[in-house]
Amino acid sequence: MTPLAQQLEQQLQRTLTTATISPQTLPDVDDLALYLLNPDYPRTPMSSEQMQAIWQEPAYWIFCWASGLAMAKWLKTNPDYVRGKRVLDFGAGSGVVAIAAKQAGAAEVVACDIDPLALLACQANAELNGVELYYRQDFYQLTERYDVLLAADVLYDASNRHFLDAFLARAQQVLVADSRVKNFEHPHYQKLAEQAATTWPDLDEFDEFRTVRFYQSY
Repeated sequence: MTPLAQQLEQQLQRTLTTATISPQTLPDVDDLALYLLNPDYPRTPMSSEQMQAIWQEPAYWIFCWASGLAMAKWLKTNPDYVRGKRVLDFGAGSGVVAIAAKQAGAAEVVACDIDPLALLACQANAELNGVELYYRQDFYQLTERYDVLLAADVLYDASNRHFLDAFLARAQQVLVADSRVKNFEHPHYQKLAEQAATTWPDLDEFDEFRTVRFYQSY
């Protein structure tokens, strides 16, 4: 395990004291690996103190969420979408989408996430996959305009929907992937495709969350 990954695991154990991470190849994406929560982590009831700590510092980056996995797979089969372009991955989490975009031939990829530990995970995972990314924490401090903005699994909370308009001002093309919004309506986005995917390690989510829909700006 690299020093970055060791640092990441130590930070994780502040809230999940027995949790460990390991490099894991993703289903159907054989050339992309991430440091994720070990699948054998015991799913036993947690103490109220643990639950409170997790609530305050949720470690989203220890999973590759279904929408991120689906978008990574989609970029692998549609590399022209990002090849040679400047790309922003919003809500990067583990960095799966940013890494897939770089592997697909993007000229420059910026991983943006408000959580500093998620950005550390992006760095560790970029190193693991031998790609170079750039990192930003505050979306609203970005002044550049990108060719493509990618956003996976960021609409789970209705209060996040306002980002859809902000995305349009930041990039020429926006692609959003989501498995949790049933009625997606926005005058400047249209449904592009859908794909089956499962969060990894598998969380035994309901089947309805295993279908990822893609929406593209126009």
